[in-house]
This record gives sequence, C-alpha cells and structure tokens, in this order.
Amino acid sequence: MANLTAFAAEPRDRAGKGAARATRREGRVPGVIYGNKEDPVLISVDPIDLMKQINTPGFFARVYEVDVSGDKHRVLARDLQLDPVSDQPIHIDFMRFSASTRLNIDVQVVFENEDECPGLRMGGVLNVVRFAVELRCRPDSIPESLIADLSGLEIGDSLHISAIKLPEDVELTITDRDFTVATIAAPTIVEEVEEDVGGEEGEESVEAAEGSDGEDAGGDAVDGDVEE
Repeated sequence: MANLTAFAAEPRDRAGKGAARATRREGRVPGVIYGNKEDPVLISVDPIDLMKQINTPGFFARVYEVDVSGDKHRVLARDLQLDPVSDQPIHIDFMRFSASTRLNIDVQVVFENEDECPGLRMGGVLNVVRFAVELRCRPDSIPESLIADLSGLEIGDSLHISAIKLPEDVELTITDRDFTVATIAAPTIVEEVEEDVGGEEGEESVEAAEGSDGEDAGGDAVDGDVEE
C-alpha cells in the first residue's frame, strides 16, 4: 500500500504564461491539479518543499494529499518542468485518481543481503540491468520499492524478475519473458605492465659497450661491431 504524503499548496487566480511568470517572480512554482472528471485547480507551491520531494526516490510513484486552502486532493505527480539552465522546477502537474484508476508506473529496485552473496564476497561485481521495473496497479497499491534478495548468488548467476515477490494487486507490464534484473559479474583484473628502462641508463649502457668492445688490444677499431 502506498504511503500518503501531505503537501501544501496555494490557489492561483489566473492561467497562462504571463500569470505563471508572475508566480515565479514571487518565488513560487506554478502548477495544476487535474483529472478524475473534475475541474482543474491552479496552484502554486513552495520551491524548497517541492525540491525535497523531487530529491526523494520515487517522486512520480508517491501518492500525495495536496491541501489547497483546506480542500484536499489525492494525487500523483505526472509532469515536472525544469529550467534548462538552473535545473530548478518551473511547473508541476498533479493528477487526481479514482478507486478504479490503474496506471503504469516505474518502481525502483532495492538490492538487499549483499553480505550474504558469495559472489560479491569473492570479488564479483553487481551488474544492475534494471534499476526500476514498470508495474501496472492502482495508485493506492504502488509499492515504495521492489526488494531483490542477493543472498546465495554466485559469480555468473543472474537474478530474474520471477525471484522478486510482487505486492497484491500489482502486475508486470512485461509478461512474455522472465527478464533479468541483475547479474553477479566476474571481477575485472587489471595487469600492470612494467615500462622498459630507457633514457640515460640505456645510453650509458651503449657507451659502456662501445668503450669495452669497440677497440681491440692494439687500440684499432673493430669494424662492424657498432653502427653509428
């Protein structure tokens, strides 16, 4: 069952780009609540409160109860617009839902029991194929996360979606295959290659060779021993 998160908003009087810009100049983020065959409600929210929610995992999978001057709306965040330069929120859309609403939603995968995974203890690497899995369910049934148990997995083993227990009234959108969520990959071994000794030591070795082998007992040069 999804947790209900309280969120405060203030009503806005006017729609349009000009009104939205005026709201942002006042230091707030414009938004709208729509859906469930009800009239849309124009709102504005505190940017600090909104950023706290955005930075918490599962922002679009969380059910909110938005309080607009005493009127409470149970909603999901459906669209978020960010400034291309500052990356700050500039508009937020919330969607109402009913008891019969079913939607597709991405839910993050949380990996547990890494200490009980023989493959990881032997130096293997957790290779995550899917950080989130798309589910179909009612908004009130959205799980906070899907738990993937790594205990007992060896190097080379794969963890498939069938190994993850889904909550009641929740189904996968991909049903034609038992897809891979993660694997335990073999460790990567990096070999260090020693560089050849060069520079002054190499030059000194050549000079020493010329000095010792380049002349015979009588002091005459021996032709062909050293190329110049």
